[in-house]
Amino acid sequence: MPTDPVRLTAELIRCPSVTPEDGGAMAILTAELEAAGFTCWRADRGGVANLFARWGDKAHAKSFGFNGHTDVVPVGNRGDWTADPFGAEERDGQLWGRGATDMKSAVAAFAAAAIDHVRETPPDGAIILAITGDEEGPSVDGTRALLDWMSENGEAMSVCLVGEPTCPDEMGEMMKIGRRGSLSAWVTVTGVQGHAAYPHRAKNPCHALARLMDRLASHQLDQGTDHFDASALQVVSLDVGNPATNVIPAEARGLLNIRFNDCHDGASLSKWLRQEAAEVDAAFGTETTLEIKVSGEAFLTPPGPLSDLVARAVEAECGRKPELSTTGGTSDARFIKDHCPVVEFGLVGKTMHQVDERVPLEQITQLKETYRRILVEYFA
Repeated sequence: MPTDPVRLTAELIRCPSVTPEDGGAMAILTAELEAAGFTCWRADRGGVANLFARWGDKAHAKSFGFNGHTDVVPVGNRGDWTADPFGAEERDGQLWGRGATDMKSAVAAFAAAAIDHVRETPPDGAIILAITGDEEGPSVDGTRALLDWMSENGEAMSVCLVGEPTCPDEMGEMMKIGRRGSLSAWVTVTGVQGHAAYPHRAKNPCHALARLMDRLASHQLDQGTDHFDASALQVVSLDVGNPATNVIPAEARGLLNIRFNDCHDGASLSKWLRQEAAEVDAAFGTETTLEIKVSGEAFLTPPGPLSDLVARAVEAECGRKPELSTTGGTSDARFIKDHCPVVEFGLVGKTMHQVDERVPLEQITQLKETYRRILVEYFA
C-alpha cells in the first residue's frame, strides 16, 4: 500500500516542534523509515535534533539526497487561530496547523516518495534524507551539523533537493537554483553629547548616522545578473532613544540588511560598509563601529542535468514548467551547496509563518508524486 503523505504530515504537525524543540517529530520519521529498510542515525548537536537516514550502501557512487526541517516558528497569539495550530485539522480540503506549509508537508512528501520508491523499485544507488530541527532558528546546529556528521562518517550525497516552499501562487510555477546572500550590520555612531543650542560644543551622531544610512541606501550595488535580481540594501532600524529636544545625544544606532547576488560576497560588502563609515566619521568627527554578520553567501547551481530533471518532473505532475529562480530569503541550501549540487522545489508558500497556516490536501499528494517521479528518472 502506498505511503500516505497526508497522514504523515498530520502526525508531524501534531508535534509541537517550535525551534529548538523536537516534539517527537524525529521519532515518527525514524519509525516510518526504518520500517521501510532505511538505516537511521541521529546527528544531534547543541540541543537540536537531527536525523540522517539512508537506504542503500554508502559505497554507491550514485546517491540522491533530500533535505528539510521539522522545526517551526512560534504560533503567535493562539486566540487568532481558527484551528488548533498543532491539531492537524482537515477542513475545507486543507490541512491546518503550524508547519503545514513550511515545511512538514514536504518532509512527509519526500519521506513517503522515498519509502515507496525503495519498496517498489529498489534503486541501484542510495537515497539519503537529511532532516534538521534548526532551520527556523540560528541554523548553527542543524544542517551544518548534519553535513559535519556526514563528513566524519564518510557519507555523501551526489545531488540534493531541498523541499522548501518555492511556488508563489500555483503548484509548479517556480523552483530555486540558487539564493541571494544575506548580510546584516549593526551600526553604532558615537559623538559628543551637548546642548542643542550650542552645537559647536558637541558632535552630533544623529547627523552622521543619517548621512551614512542615506549614502548606503542611495548607492546602487549592481544592476542584477542573468539569474539574480539587483542586490538591495534596506535600512531597517534607526534608534537614538533620546526623549529631550534640547540635548544632542552621545550615541545613535542603526540596523541594515543587504540581500546580495553573486556580484558580491560578504567580505567585499563588509569592506565597503567600513569604508563608507570611515568617510562619514572623517566629515563629522564621530566614531562608528559596525558589527557585521553574514548568514549566507550568494550561490547558483547553474542550469543543467539536476535542474532539468526536477523541472521535467514538476511539469509532468503539476502541468507547468517551473521558472528557475533565485528569489526569496535564505534556506539551508546555502550550506549544502558546498557539499553537492542543490536545487529546491516545494509547495505554494502563501500561508507560511502566518496565523492559520494550511495546505491543500491535493498539493501534498502532488508534491509526493513529483518527488517520486524525480527518483524514478534519476535512478533509471
